[in-house]
Amino acid sequence: MADIRGFRGFRYDLGQVGSLSDVIAPPYDVVAPALQEQLYNRSPFNAIRLELTRDEPGDNETENKYNRAAITLKEWISKNVIHQDTARSLYVYEQEFEAEGATYVRRGFFARVRLEPFGKGKIYAHEQTMSGPKEDRLKLYRATGFNLSPIFGLYPDTENEIFRVLEPFTLKSPPLVAKDHLGVTSRLWIITDTHAISTVIGLMGPKPIYIADGHHRYETGVKYLEERQAAGEVPDNEAAPNFTLMMLVGMTDPGLVILPTHRLLSGLGSISSPQLEAILADHFDIVERCGTDAQAAWDYIRMDGSQSILGFGTVADGQWFVARLRDLKIMQELAPEQSEDWRELGVSVLHKLVIDRLFSEKKIAPLTCQYVHLLDEVTEAFAAKACQVAVLVPSATMGHVERIAGHLEKMPPKSTYFYPKLLTGLVFNSLKKD
Repeated sequence: MADIRGFRGFRYDLGQVGSLSDVIAPPYDVVAPALQEQLYNRSPFNAIRLELTRDEPGDNETENKYNRAAITLKEWISKNVIHQDTARSLYVYEQEFEAEGATYVRRGFFARVRLEPFGKGKIYAHEQTMSGPKEDRLKLYRATGFNLSPIFGLYPDTENEIFRVLEPFTLKSPPLVAKDHLGVTSRLWIITDTHAISTVIGLMGPKPIYIADGHHRYETGVKYLEERQAAGEVPDNEAAPNFTLMMLVGMTDPGLVILPTHRLLSGLGSISSPQLEAILADHFDIVERCGTDAQAAWDYIRMDGSQSILGFGTVADGQWFVARLRDLKIMQELAPEQSEDWRELGVSVLHKLVIDRLFSEKKIAPLTCQYVHLLDEVTEAFAAKACQVAVLVPSATMGHVERIAGHLEKMPPKSTYFYPKLLTGLVFNSLKKD
C-alpha cells in the first residue's frame, strides 16, 4: 500500500527573493553548463545553487560543491529566505505547457511518500539506473539533509477521485505562479485542510505508485535511509528519513505526455540508405520511403501507432525511410528473459535487434548514441551532420510503463521522457525534521 503524508515543506519567502520565476530551476539531470550559469546569474537565491552547485578550483573531499550547497541552504534558512510551513500540507502542482504544437495542463500534488525497496511493496520502477548519478545525489543528501527536487510518481485513478477532493481548494485562492526557461507555467497551491489531507491519504492507500522520473533519487533515498538507520538516527517509522518528496499524478491525467526518445547514431561511416536497407532486409519490410522529408517519416510512425515500426535517416545521402519488423519472434530469441511487453517496445527492437545483432554481424565499429526528444532536434543534428544515422522511435505508452514495471522489469535506458520536468524550488523536504 502507498503510504503518503502531508508535510511541513520548506518554501521561499517571496518577500525576500522576489519573483518565484527567478528562483526556480530544472532538476540536475537536464541542466547544461550554459543554463547553470544563466540560472546563477538570474538570482543570488536561485535553487540551482542547491540542486547543482558549481565546481570550483581546488575542490577536494572536504571543500566541494556539496558542502557549499549545505552551507548555502543553512544560511538561507537562518535568514528566513527559505522558511518551513507551520501546518502539514499537500501541495497541488499544475504545469501548463506546449508539446508538438498542442497545449496541455498536467496536475498532481506533492506529498511525502514512504520509501521501500523496489520489488518489496507497491512502488514500481520502470527504468534502469546508473551508479554515477546515485553517488552524486547521495553526497548531496548527506550534506544537506534535504530532498531538493521531487521524484515524479504515477498512480491509477480512472475516476479522478483524488482531484475531486483537492480541486475545490484550488478554486478558493490564487496560486503561486512561476514561468521557466522553456515557457512552462507552473502553479502551486498549499492545501492545509486536515479532512481533505486525511481523505487523500486514505484514497491513495490501496494504490500502487509507478516512478515516472527520478529513479536515481528514489534509490538514493532508500540508501540514505539505510545509512541513517545504521547510524541510529531513525528512531521510529515516522522519522523523516523514512519518506521522500514525490509529485504524484494520476495515470489518466489528460496532461500526461510521454515524448519519444530518438537516437542519433555515430560510428557507422558514410552509410547510405540502400546500404542500411540491405542490413535490415532479413527482418524488416520497408513500408514508406520519404525522400528527404523527416516529418513525413514521423507522421507515418505516429499515424501507425504501433511499436514495431522505426524511422531511419541516413545523413550521407539525406534519405529517410520507415521500416516495420516482420516477425516479433526474433525478439524472443534475443531477449528470452524479458516479457512480451518488453520485447515489443520499439526501443527494445532497435537496441537488441538492429544495434546489437544486425550492426554487430556487419562488423560495424562500436557505436555512440545521442538522445533527443523533438523532431526539430533530430533534423538539426541531421543537417549539421552530427551523426551518421538518425532513428525515429515510437513513444512508449502509459500501458507499457504500468505493465513492464508491474512485471518488476526495467525498460531499456531512455525509453520514456515525461515532459516537462518537475521544477526544483517550489517546495523542499527536510530529511531530518517534520
